[in-house]
Amino acid sequence: MVFEMKHITKTYDSVVANDDVSLHLNRGEILSIVGENGAGKSTIMKILYGLEKPDSGEIVVGGRTQRFNNPSDAMAVGIGMVQQHFMLFEQMTVAENIVFKNELKNGPFMDMNKTAETVRQISERYELKIDPLARIADCPVGLRQRVEILKILYQNAEIIIFDEPSAVLTPLEVEALLETIRGLARAGKSIVLITHKLQEVMAVSDRVYVMRQGRVVAERMAADTDISELAMLMVGHPLASYEIDPPKPGETLLETRGLRLMENGREVLKDISLHVNAGEIVGIAGVSGNGQSALIRCITGLEKSTGGQVLVGGVDVTNRSVREIRDAGLAHISEDRYVWGSAPEGTLEENALMARQDDKPFSSRGIIRPRAIRDFAVRLIRDFNVKASSPTQKMRELSGGNAQKLIVAREMSLDTPVLICCEPTRGIDIGAMEAIHNRMLRRREDGAAILLVSSELTEIMSLSDRIYVIFEGRIVGEFERGSMDDRHLGLLMVGGSIGHEQ
Repeated sequence: MVFEMKHITKTYDSVVANDDVSLHLNRGEILSIVGENGAGKSTIMKILYGLEKPDSGEIVVGGRTQRFNNPSDAMAVGIGMVQQHFMLFEQMTVAENIVFKNELKNGPFMDMNKTAETVRQISERYELKIDPLARIADCPVGLRQRVEILKILYQNAEIIIFDEPSAVLTPLEVEALLETIRGLARAGKSIVLITHKLQEVMAVSDRVYVMRQGRVVAERMAADTDISELAMLMVGHPLASYEIDPPKPGETLLETRGLRLMENGREVLKDISLHVNAGEIVGIAGVSGNGQSALIRCITGLEKSTGGQVLVGGVDVTNRSVREIRDAGLAHISEDRYVWGSAPEGTLEENALMARQDDKPFSSRGIIRPRAIRDFAVRLIRDFNVKASSPTQKMRELSGGNAQKLIVAREMSLDTPVLICCEPTRGIDIGAMEAIHNRMLRRREDGAAILLVSSELTEIMSLSDRIYVIFEGRIVGEFERGSMDDRHLGLLMVGGSIGHEQ
């Protein structure tokens, strides 16, 4: 046994995050901790890593009782943590971030050549290739996650905590990550994996703890359980299944015609033409970095396109402001919940009000009505089961999944004809995922046009009536539900050809 946590309790104001939690990890074992958002799994690992202090309880590492005041204390006894939210210096290089506080020096100065080469070797060893000299500010989300993982690998921790490590990775990168985790365990490292993705749990875990409402409610050997049992233990009841009726598409509510975008002399979008009709969900499948993010930015007004048109409800909104496009009838669940989707320092009330601050009953003649805003925020929090202590709590204080639920609640409450969903269930637990999917399907039944962008191929295939495949900024295929299996779809996503196999 490499560590044991005994009777850990942690509260935040009136919220009990951990309630008498006891768990342990064996050497060379891969242990998964699963549970809904707010179940307490990230909190218990933050306590182990020294980011939080327990109100009571005991931590034993290597047979000795430990008291961690900060992460440095945890690292000193061999505990490292790959965190869900990036902790990187934007203006520094990849290599500088990875070796921060453990620099390789030539005299008083950092030896950049040796540092870059060391980082390159580590990245290749674990199949997480990256340019050591690239600036973090220039790296997309997937590469930033790799840097976080490489930071811990560079420090050679014996106990490695992965907090939702695959949340921003593509399907191909996820498989490489899981193989990395297996390899670390074979090498004698002891792994704790926090994830919402039960397929990953079953793929790599030796043992699983299930948490619900701050407590450990079950412990299972992975070989003795399955996804259905774990899902039921997480939410406390069997999950409902649903059948999707054939679509009844109406008029075209969202359309792009020959949309193009040049960035730094490179053509990012190449003549993108697509449409979404009322009463259907249209998915965009593609490996991260192939233009889907740029496409959504151009549609929603976050970026000016180089050519082509965007139409919402038949109205040309090309290169209009975000406000004008939203007023035309478009809501947008953004890819990054903190950069585009919310104000982390704002309260839940303020974030719930975004895009509606001038609407009745929230304001009248320029005067804000606090009671109406409070009631609205409380309703969203209740209806979408956002675990929060108060509507005046800051957005950044929520777990990532609960922040996502509030953003989804806000955008869906707008009840617009067009809804763009980018990674709507990223970092969301299985129970909340089911609820969001059901709400999307209800919006579809009510006649909304929904454009879905997701790195989860199963989500795209299960919800979409039609699927566009995007590769290197170009639409390379369009398919109706059920006409394409995941293997062929995945092949097109990486630039392959299905020939006559379809």
